[in-house]
Amino acid sequence: MIILASKSPRRRELLKQIGCRFICESSDTDEVKTGAPEELVMVNARMKAANIAAKHKDTWIIGADTIVALDNRIYGKPADTKEAAAMLGKIAGRTHEVYTGIALVYNDECWQDMAVTQVEMTAMTNNEIHKYVLTGEPLDKAGAYAIQGKCAVFIKGINGSYSNVVGLPLQKLYELSAKAGLLLSEG
Repeated sequence: MIILASKSPRRRELLKQIGCRFICESSDTDEVKTGAPEELVMVNARMKAANIAAKHKDTWIIGADTIVALDNRIYGKPADTKEAAAMLGKIAGRTHEVYTGIALVYNDECWQDMAVTQVEMTAMTNNEIHKYVLTGEPLDKAGAYAIQGKCAVFIKGINGSYSNVVGLPLQKLYELSAKAGLLLSEG
């Protein structure tokens, strides 16, 4: 059995896309909020997976954590619409990085990796930001936007994994699962 330690509908859809059979169980760990982006996502992914693994022996757990970073500042999920608008105001018109750490845990063993994708976003007017924030889409997304949603029209290009920007770098997960001996899909 595989458990995705997440309540993210985007991560669920990505795993379904590759034919993975799994269940979801949300981790109740307090995420680390400060540190270098690459360390932060790895620590949080490992903590989420370990939290669920402590309740389920002999079960594969997938933990993941995604953040957006620009100019040494980390942008997680906005607390409210005001913070979402402020985040978008900072990253719009700029190239930023999306980091996702993934952890596979089975009993006391852990395999980890991470992905980084550069995202070039076009400039957005205050009115465009306001309209986008009012859709509600930015409120549960790192960096306050969804590349797979309405914000797609403001994405000029990416360098790296698209699925990483959505929230789960599938190629990295596949590679990591092969090292760990986990078969992700049946086909």
